[in-house]
Amino acid sequence: MTRITARRRHPLARYAVLLLALGLIGGFYTLVAPPSERADAAIASGRADDAAQGKKLFEQSCASCHGLNAEGTKQGPSLVGVGAAAVDFQVSSGRMPLANPGAQAPRKPRAPWATDEAIKQLGAYIESLGGGPTVPAAEQVDPAKGDKAKGGELFRANCIQCHNFVGSGGALTRGKYAPPLHDATPTQIYEAMITGPQAMPVFNDSIITPEQKRDMIAYIVGVREEPNPGGAGLGRIGPVTEGLVAWIAGLSLLALAAIWITAKKRQAH
Repeated sequence: MTRITARRRHPLARYAVLLLALGLIGGFYTLVAPPSERADAAIASGRADDAAQGKKLFEQSCASCHGLNAEGTKQGPSLVGVGAAAVDFQVSSGRMPLANPGAQAPRKPRAPWATDEAIKQLGAYIESLGGGPTVPAAEQVDPAKGDKAKGGELFRANCIQCHNFVGSGGALTRGKYAPPLHDATPTQIYEAMITGPQAMPVFNDSIITPEQKRDMIAYIVGVREEPNPGGAGLGRIGPVTEGLVAWIAGLSLLALAAIWITAKKRQAH
């Protein structure tokens, strides 16, 4: 008993007891902690790993134009605050990395390194620098859950001035243009609305709600999946193009007919 009492009175005994108690409490909490909290911790750890890998990708493929810390240079703008959605849109559509400087970055095949996982990692890194719009969830961009009729009204009110009625695109000023939407995925369409790439304005949730964005996606996807009833699409902009073709064809036929009749009369004489 004397030895036990002496050990209890040792100056380090209280610290040993405290450490033992903390270890027991920590182990018990780990066992009984709600799954969601554990999942959040795992997600946070995964994002940190993605951001670390994304930084390496950024330094290899993007830093030469956007700066070592994405602060921007004369060749490329700052990426601080643009968010993961902007990265996903630009890289998944092949617009970045930019092949040649110009008024606008065209859509092209992805870079060889730009896998879905690599784009996710790069987006995590850019998002870690200053936040910004995130990549939308699959449910947010599902055309099957949107209303085509409402989406058509919204598209005609906000988009046809540049992209035309069926998303075929159109010319803008100073060498820029509104690209056709035929190859854009639902996710890319949503990301374009919330990030405003190139000359496109930003349509945030206070202007067009997430539900309305999904309705517009439903309209765009629905229109481009419809067959052309007349065979040739002619840009699918309606009677303007059709009337122009008919006018040119009609005048050409009349001119040929006049030449043929004149030639016949000369032969008769």
